[in-house]
Amino acid sequence: MTLSDIGYAKLNLALHVRGKLPDGRHRIETIFVFCTDGDVLTATAADSIALEVDGPFASALTDNDDNLVLRAARALQSQGGVRNGAHFRLTKYLPVASGIGGGSADAAAALRLLTSLWNLEPSLSEVIAPSLGSDVPACLLARSCRGTAGGETLNSEDLGLTGLPVLLVNPNVALSTGPVFAAWDGVDRGPLGEWREGRNDLERPATGLVPEIAVVLDWLRSRTGAQFVRMSGSGATCFAMFDRVESRDSAAAAVPSHWWRLASQLR
Repeated sequence: MTLSDIGYAKLNLALHVRGKLPDGRHRIETIFVFCTDGDVLTATAADSIALEVDGPFASALTDNDDNLVLRAARALQSQGGVRNGAHFRLTKYLPVASGIGGGSADAAAALRLLTSLWNLEPSLSEVIAPSLGSDVPACLLARSCRGTAGGETLNSEDLGLTGLPVLLVNPNVALSTGPVFAAWDGVDRGPLGEWREGRNDLERPATGLVPEIAVVLDWLRSRTGAQFVRMSGSGATCFAMFDRVESRDSAAAAVPSHWWRLASQLR
């Protein structure tokens, strides 16, 4: 039996950095939403756990043995007392180190697939998810929610955005999360209320590391029909939500060829 799932691209409508947690991680408040598109992951019943990767960004994953898909599978296998394995094929459509979930979304897709393939209780995946990364619980849920603590404490929120056209643009520059948080100035600029009035506190440090982010944001703001523009996560992917599909598609067609783009809609 072969099953398929999507590692849905994650967007942060707002991301407030409030300080540090006792374990050294940053304390954040954020609003997660997810696109209908992302990486594609299939799982086939097998005797052992294995992974092969293809797709436009396959070459960026240099260490498949430590891929989050495999880590998720091994953790669930152990937690569930499962002896069966699975053969995964990951088609990598999303750029790595880009602030839109990537590996976390793939790990979440693996947990969902194996829950079905191995006939396990979904609660086992919910237990494992935080140990794989702060974004994995939200990616496992894959619908709009508010994240607190390190991002893993979730409360679902119906924002009424399902189906809204969105365009993701990345300047084709990988940007790891660690250096961006390290460059944050440490100033708590206040709590996150309504998402439209929020901010991304990582935008300034990320732009300092990758100045092209500011260029992408300005370009998106200049597009006809763009209603809301922001950088996602720790960057460097930025996004714009549009009033109409036609406006999004017109903007997507005009994206400079040296940038990565994804025209999608919100789940």
